[in-house]
Amino acid sequence: MTKQYGFYVDQQHCIGCFTCQIACKDKNDLADGVRWRRVHEFHGGDTILENDVYRSNVFAYWLSMACNHCENPKCAINCPTGAMYKREEDGIVLVDQDKCIGCGYCVWSCPYEVPQLSGNTVTKCNFCVDLQSQGKNPACVDACIMRVLEYGPIDELRQKYGDVAQVKGLPDASITKPSLVITPHRKAIE
Repeated sequence: MTKQYGFYVDQQHCIGCFTCQIACKDKNDLADGVRWRRVHEFHGGDTILENDVYRSNVFAYWLSMACNHCENPKCAINCPTGAMYKREEDGIVLVDQDKCIGCGYCVWSCPYEVPQLSGNTVTKCNFCVDLQSQGKNPACVDACIMRVLEYGPIDELRQKYGDVAQVKGLPDASITKPSLVITPHRKAIE
């Protein structure tokens, strides 16, 4: 493989506007209920009485997630027909719709719950390979109003932003070795 591509998410500055999710759904004309990029909300805290004064420690933060185009993609490894595969040139995990039989093994295998049954086959984030082949960014990256999403060779993203690929709410990164870098919200690592 020449380069492994991945995503970067600046979680500490994501405002949960869902624009990336909507742009992906719109660009790919996805069916009702199918979302290749999902914005997850995490929240907690409460109001505490301290010295006769109420203090709030309420928090909320978001995480925008799509396919992580993992180094060790369980979805592709467990696909019985080879429909789910990892491209050699860039590590992008794709679905060959002509080979997919809709068995759902990839859906069950992905700890991030990325592949989704849509009709009789499975679909998932294709990293906007059509846009990338034209020298353009993935739709989610361009749509982000806060500019918290980037994509590129994962080694370059890690060099620039570090190697955090796991925060609260995500599965253990050692399972699939996701091509993902996150600048975490402080509450996502406490």
